[in-house]
Amino acid sequence: MQIDLSRFKDTYFEEATDHVATIESSLLTLEERSGDRDVLDAIFRAAHSVKGGSGIFGLTAIGEFTHALESVLDRLREGEIACSRDLVDLLLQANDVLRGLLASARTGVPEPGERDAVLVSLGEVLKGATASEATSEATAAVAAVLPESIVDAAPSAAPAGPPQWRVHFVPNKDLFRQGLDPLVLFRDLAEVSHVRHVTLHEEALPDHATFDPESCYLGWTFEVETEGGEGPLRDVFLFAEDDAVLEITPIVVAAPVAVPAAGVEASSKATTPVAGAAAAAPQASAADERRLGQRRVLADRRPAAENASIRVATEKVDRLIDLVGEVVISQSMVANIIDTFTEDKLLTLRDAVSVLARNTRELQERIMGIRMMPVGGVFARFPRVVHDMAGALGKDIAVVFEGEETELDKGVIEQIGDPLTHMVRNAADHGIEKPADRIAAGKPAQGTIRLSAFTRGGNVVVEVADDGKGLDTERIRAKALSQGLISEHETLTEEQVNALIFAPGFSTADQVSSLSGRGVGMDVVRRNVQALNGTVAVESKPGKGSLCRITLPLTLAILDGQSLTVGRGQYVLPITSIVESLRPRPQDVQVVVGRGEVVLVRGEAVPLVRLHRLFGVTTDRTDPCTGIVVLVEHDGQRAALLGEELLGQQQVVIKSLDTHYRRTDGVMGATIMGDGSVALILDVPGLLRLAGQGRRVAESAA
Repeated sequence: MQIDLSRFKDTYFEEATDHVATIESSLLTLEERSGDRDVLDAIFRAAHSVKGGSGIFGLTAIGEFTHALESVLDRLREGEIACSRDLVDLLLQANDVLRGLLASARTGVPEPGERDAVLVSLGEVLKGATASEATSEATAAVAAVLPESIVDAAPSAAPAGPPQWRVHFVPNKDLFRQGLDPLVLFRDLAEVSHVRHVTLHEEALPDHATFDPESCYLGWTFEVETEGGEGPLRDVFLFAEDDAVLEITPIVVAAPVAVPAAGVEASSKATTPVAGAAAAAPQASAADERRLGQRRVLADRRPAAENASIRVATEKVDRLIDLVGEVVISQSMVANIIDTFTEDKLLTLRDAVSVLARNTRELQERIMGIRMMPVGGVFARFPRVVHDMAGALGKDIAVVFEGEETELDKGVIEQIGDPLTHMVRNAADHGIEKPADRIAAGKPAQGTIRLSAFTRGGNVVVEVADDGKGLDTERIRAKALSQGLISEHETLTEEQVNALIFAPGFSTADQVSSLSGRGVGMDVVRRNVQALNGTVAVESKPGKGSLCRITLPLTLAILDGQSLTVGRGQYVLPITSIVESLRPRPQDVQVVVGRGEVVLVRGEAVPLVRLHRLFGVTTDRTDPCTGIVVLVEHDGQRAALLGEELLGQQQVVIKSLDTHYRRTDGVMGATIMGDGSVALILDVPGLLRLAGQGRRVAESAA
């Protein structure tokens, strides 16, 4: 029976994407813990996993490139190559290329053009090793995918008497079911050693009646020669060791035996030079480009389908199945009572409907929980972004996480990456000073960018803070004046001046560079966050640093709302924005010069927003003392919304207006109520903005 492996391909790409992320984060850790064997082993295992899967699915380009990367990693963890900043940067660039190769194989988009140049650089790293290294299997492995001019040819006579090893391997019976192919393992073994003899063990083969074609009954004993020792041999079987027999023992030989250079047989199958690699050789290395400040920031590259699926814990799925069963039982109870309904069964029917509602509510919450993903997955990309920017800018910057386990809806997670990237890049470029400037200001030479996430009410707050120089309000104001964003006589508070950085096209950079200066950063942040029904604000202390705060809804699908009528229309206010509702006394409604109408709430003057006037709705109830006033709050700002009547609280499903109509200020979306009518869901931050505009219009018309 032939097994169709293509159905496992998507799983491979998802796991490979995780491995690439592991390699990146481990390499950044390696820069701080130079030569740490545990970190190096983690990097090697991840790369080996990517290579192993690529062989199963015939992804030759990925396999060959990862094998070259493995060769350098192996020499690095054995201490034969020194760990340096330049080498870590080269391996990070190689990891970017590997990410691009995976995306290319998955989506059909052409592979990245840096591949050949990176292969050249990896080959040069191996060329710079010791003389004995020049004849090792690592050099031969890279030679298999490089032009002959890049790696020196192996000497005609191999060292006498290389160590010999016996490798006895009996795999787990379920090897095939786990998606592993022993032939791939054997090819890897041939690449790290010279295989002299193979013995097949078939004693466990059953008769035809009990033979299972998906089970493995065979075992093998290899006699090999290698200078690399036991470690590389054991690494070949790293992911096939579970419940398997693996014995690796040295063979004592009477006299040295001359053999061909290790790896020559393995490399003979791929002697075609990589197109364009020779032409790439004269180009500047990644380290040279970085020194010149010309290196591109590659860390943002992600496969388009990276978040195409969600991994769900088995426990969550089991609980969902149980809940579905309970819902079915509850529905059957309700249906049975209705079919045989009599007046005396009214209370029984009410209880059954209550149970059905409770089970449905829990089912809904758990289904929504499946879509919740930790924000740490987004945070994980930023150490690399900051690492590359710090190198290009000559700065020393650390990245710290807090609350990365905080969960957000998958839809929000997928869209929050770009705004956070702009904020982090802005902090690294404009916020953090260079080491000499920080020391002169009495600060540590290393700056810190802190990303934190936490829940507040029904929202998630994500903050990007830095301990840099803070915002220069005078410079921001001067730049805004020169760009015509404000008038010379306009009076603005410090918060309002700081908010100007979100204006389209605004930038305080003196010149345009590859990192900033075009004024297309923070306005994108605000636009993207508003598209998620969220808000963004900035705080700053001169000389101490800045903080950008994004407030987002937990989910884009459902919210708890309070129904409110205005005229003949029905509206929904998010519960999390409501402070209280009240009916003011006549003396509590006043007009304040410069602020318009206000409602006095326990001595506090809160701006009054007449919703019927704001939305152009006709109503007979315009007196606040006969209607209902709902006090709402957002980011410290309050407003009193005047409506007619509160109907009740309920969960509503948000339907976007953007798709079928257009984005409307003050309106988050729409929903269908229980009676089939359509109600608009009000956006409190948008209402607060509209309220200011509405008061000015009303005052000018008075």
